[in-house]
Amino acid sequence: MKSKNQASNRITSQDDLGHAITLRLDDAARQLPHDVSERLKVARILALEKRRQAQLRLAPTIAATGGSIALQMGDGLRGKWRLLGAWLPLLVLVAGLVTIDFVQDDFRAQEIADVDVQLLTDDLPPDAFTDPGFAQYLRLNRTE
Repeated sequence: MKSKNQASNRITSQDDLGHAITLRLDDAARQLPHDVSERLKVARILALEKRRQAQLRLAPTIAATGGSIALQMGDGLRGKWRLLGAWLPLLVLVAGLVTIDFVQDDFRAQEIADVDVQLLTDDLPPDAFTDPGFAQYLRLNRTE
């Protein structure tokens, strides 16, 4: 019980601290000289305008030329590098998976070919070919 009350008191005190800081900042802002507050206002407007221009420049746009329409990403070369950076890991992953698949298929085919070679070159009774553990026996003998 005490921990819940302490937590709510702490939140209340944090809220009170936030309100006190806000009030002091507002009072200090009201006490600034007129020329300083105007310079801050102009600087704030300029900063917001620059931010707006940067967002517009980086936003994707659609360019229509003649009968074709193209989607332009970002701002020229930097946008193309970002696009390449986004797709390159996926391309590398797909290439790696395809390579692993080919290597595994080749390994399995080589393993089956080795078993077939041993079957065709050995003198064995016909019952040995139907034994379920025969392939395992051939693998164990091949490694020795």
